Amino acid sequence: MRAAFLDRLSEHLLRGLYSAALYLLLPVTLYHLVWRGFRQRAYLLRWHERYARYGDAAPPPDGCLWVHAVSVGEVNAAAPLINALLRDHPHRRVLVTTITPTGSERVAALWQGRVSHVYLPYDLTGAVQRFLSHFRPSVGLIVETELWPNLLFACRDLGVPTFLVNARLSERSLRGYRALRPLVGRALRTMRRVAAQSAADAARFVQLGARDDQVEVCGNLKFDLRIDPDIDRFAAEFRRRVPGRPVWIAASTHPDEEAAVLGIDRHLRQRWPDLLMLWAPRHPERFRGATQQAIDTGLRVATRTLTVLPDAEDQVFVIDTLGELMLFYACADVAFVGGSLQPVGGHNLLEPAAVGTAVVTGPHLHNFADIAAQMQQADAVLVEVDASSVASALEALLGDRVRCDAMAAAARALVEQGRGALRRTLALVRPYLS
Repeated sequence: MRAAFLDRLSEHLLRGLYSAALYLLLPVTLYHLVWRGFRQRAYLLRWHERYARYGDAAPPPDGCLWVHAVSVGEVNAAAPLINALLRDHPHRRVLVTTITPTGSERVAALWQGRVSHVYLPYDLTGAVQRFLSHFRPSVGLIVETELWPNLLFACRDLGVPTFLVNARLSERSLRGYRALRPLVGRALRTMRRVAAQSAADAARFVQLGARDDQVEVCGNLKFDLRIDPDIDRFAAEFRRRVPGRPVWIAASTHPDEEAAVLGIDRHLRQRWPDLLMLWAPRHPERFRGATQQAIDTGLRVATRTLTVLPDAEDQVFVIDTLGELMLFYACADVAFVGGSLQPVGGHNLLEPAAVGTAVVTGPHLHNFADIAAQMQQADAVLVEVDASSVASALEALLGDRVRCDAMAAAARALVEQGRGALRRTLALVRPYLS
């Protein structure tokens, strides 16, 4: 009993210090919202949700099934799971929370009102308690690495079972939790199960503080991604508009990669003057800037929102929409996946792989290390050290149709073999969904 008492006392002290620090930093949250709002106006809206103030809004009459996915990538990863909840529990309300406006927009685009959405409040004790009291979730499915201590402790105290699904934890993230590891480890142990993407992720969660019997390797939900049934028709229409032209796509690029992307395109265009580049910046606030940069280089530029599809004269086509990236991956001969030439950690390599497009990426892949390793082992991706070698790899693939097709076939086969994480994850959480 003494040990249990001391453990509980230690938890209260850690929680108290953490919560006090958050309340002292409360003005910073306002500054952050305003600062982000200058770049993306959606951050200036719906502030009441950030602090769990819902006014007279009616709560779900029978509670809800709650899924938290921080932004676009996590929403896409969780989509198979959310679709399964909607299919298997048609009379339950599904609540999806995000932190970013782009995540909110993706939720709206995917489910068009079939799920509820609010922003997850800041991890303040009062805010998370108001959030849970208002929505009364019967279960919480938290995607990937969102470990907010006050939220998890409040779920435990209110009897809301929580699961970490599609869970991943890179070595870098593990080091980042070093200062808060005693508190985060305790919060992690309040969860019913951790459904890890890989054995390496599972081991790192145990290092962070999870119990061995709490963690299970379920695979990556991203392998269970849905392919639009109209994708072949879309790609055929695209190719009809630009017959015979070589096409490459620069996807999910970040601001510091934009100059490199234009340099790669310039290099490739020396060999293929009729080259068409598809360009999908990662963040909507960069759509206009990337478009202008391409125009400033003297290229003829079109955009998805203005011209729908490129024509025979367009040299760059900017995909300034959300949720259509896989459609355009299917239109390209080769793909460069961004967030990898700077230490962002990379983005989803499986999307181009699933539609049969050869993939090239940069060296910074710590967010997708396991997937990148599997794809490298299967000869399904080229991982290059810098922008110059990315350009050379893209040039080699564009000039070698046989190798390009072989890489695409290997990537597609890997995706098919990796499916099954959804079934294993549902088996873990199903007893808590009724």
